Amino acid sequence: MVEQEKIRGHDFIVKGSIQETMIGPLWARATLSEKYPEILEDPKAVEILTSIDYDFSELKEFLGEWRGIGLLVRARNLDNAVKDYIKEHPQATVANIGAGLDTTFHRVDNERVKWYDLDLPDAINFRKQFIPETSRSSYLARSAFELDWLNDVDHDLAKGIFFIAGGFVYYYTEEDVSKLFRALAEQFPGGGIAFDCVNKIAAKVVNRRAKKYGSELSFSLPIGNPDKTVLKWSDKLRIKEWYTMYSRIPFNPKLHKKTRKMIKGSELLKIAKIVIVEFLK
Repeated sequence: MVEQEKIRGHDFIVKGSIQETMIGPLWARATLSEKYPEILEDPKAVEILTSIDYDFSELKEFLGEWRGIGLLVRARNLDNAVKDYIKEHPQATVANIGAGLDTTFHRVDNERVKWYDLDLPDAINFRKQFIPETSRSSYLARSAFELDWLNDVDHDLAKGIFFIAGGFVYYYTEEDVSKLFRALAEQFPGGGIAFDCVNKIAAKVVNRRAKKYGSELSFSLPIGNPDKTVLKWSDKLRIKEWYTMYSRIPFNPKLHKKTRKMIKGSELLKIAKIVIVEFLK
């Protein structure tokens, strides 16, 4: 990453491009983590954002506090899932599926884990401009659905293996997602994955606005327990736990009134949830 001279973001962040979709979560984590550090602290995201010479005003208007807080909370929940896993498996391998400009490794690293960030080649090339690989963190420039990448994950099942997929499953069909989960369970028995998802109510609302505001959602889960959907994919999958997105997050009364209202509605309707799945041996 360039240290002293800002990177000219407008030279390579094109509207509607994969790079633009990667900037949104980064902006939310960097900006709102400084305002609400009790939810998440992300100094790496702040460092990256301040290195980019780019007009974020349109992005800020689109996301607002409500959507931005959602991205911040998702990161906090997935961080906790990884921390819980590596507390019991301190030398585990962790792989982040659909990494984008995610900085989870920098927030949860215990200086012993082996880490992989997986994304499409264009996304990984963009990521490399800001976040270099380290001796324990590597990139996989592949589609998650080209399943031969699983063979490139150096791991020891005895030490544990865990996957996260933040903001990922929404955009693919259930057939694609179930195929990926079956493959993970077959190849990494004893491991697990944490991911976020929305229910069918949220998917319908988002898809009404998709033409104007972004990609259509293809995959969603029922309002309640996700067992009926996930467990039919493979008899090697077991749901360790699931919970609604905001149920484990400290409440801050300084959040905007609209944000508080939206969080309350989201929790009432179980709009978004975190699901942690184990791969049975």
